[in-house]
Amino acid sequence: MRIALFVTCLNDALFPEAGIATVRLLERLGHEVTFPAAQTCCGQMHTNTGYQHDARAILRHHVDTFESALEHGAEVVVAPSGSCVASVRHQHAMVAREGGQEDLAQRAEHVASRTYELSELLVDVLGVTDVGAWFPYRVTYHPTCHAMRMLRVGDKPLHLLRQVGGIDLVTLGEAEQCCGFGGTFAMKNAETSTAMMADKVAHVMATNAAVLTAGDSSCLMHLGGGLDRLRTGVRTMHLAQILASTPAGGAA
Repeated sequence: MRIALFVTCLNDALFPEAGIATVRLLERLGHEVTFPAAQTCCGQMHTNTGYQHDARAILRHHVDTFESALEHGAEVVVAPSGSCVASVRHQHAMVAREGGQEDLAQRAEHVASRTYELSELLVDVLGVTDVGAWFPYRVTYHPTCHAMRMLRVGDKPLHLLRQVGGIDLVTLGEAEQCCGFGGTFAMKNAETSTAMMADKVAHVMATNAAVLTAGDSSCLMHLGGGLDRLRTGVRTMHLAQILASTPAGGAA
C-alpha cells in the first residue's frame, strides 16, 4: 500500500523521531511511504482558540496538499497523532461550512475519510497487530483524550503493544483521566493543568515503568516535562518508536 505521511507540525519541529519511526515501521511492513513536502499545520490550534478565519486558509492548504497526494497514488494518509487526525475528521469540514465554503467542506470530508491515526491504520486497515517489534522494557501506556474520545481508537494501541517482544506492559492507574495539556489550556489554565499533570505523573510512577508511551507527542511533551522535573528517570516515547524497535536496531 502507498501511504502519505502527515507528520504534523509538532512532530516536524520538535519530535521528528516519531515521524521517522512511523516511516521505518510502515516500510518494514512492506508499504511505500511518501511525504508531501508542501504540508504545514492542519489548523487545529487556530480552530481550538477561536481563530476560525485563519484556520480556514490553513485547512484549505492541508486539503490541497493531501488531496493531491491521494490523486497521485497514495491510498491513505497516516499521522502519528490522534489529536491532529481528530481535527481533520471532526473540525475541517465544520469550519469550512461555517465560513460558507461548501466545496471546501466536501473536499475536506473526502481527505478526512482516508486519514488515519497510526494504530487505526495498522489494526483496522492493514489488519496487523504483531508488527515484529522488540522492546525489552517495562512500559505503561497513556490513552490521549483526542484518540480516546474523538477517534475512539479504543484498545488498538494496547493490542499492538501486547504483541511486542520482550515488553513488560503494565496498566496505568486512572488511565482515562486527561493529562492536563490540552494545547493552549495548559497556558491559559496553568495551575489546573499542572495539578492534572501531577496526578497523572503519580500514576505513572506507581507503575515503576521505565517508559511512558502514548500516540501523541503533545501529551508526552507535557508529561515528560513533569517526569523530568521530578527526576523520575522515566522516559517518554511515542508509540511509533516502540513499534519500530527491533532486536537488531534497538529502540528507535
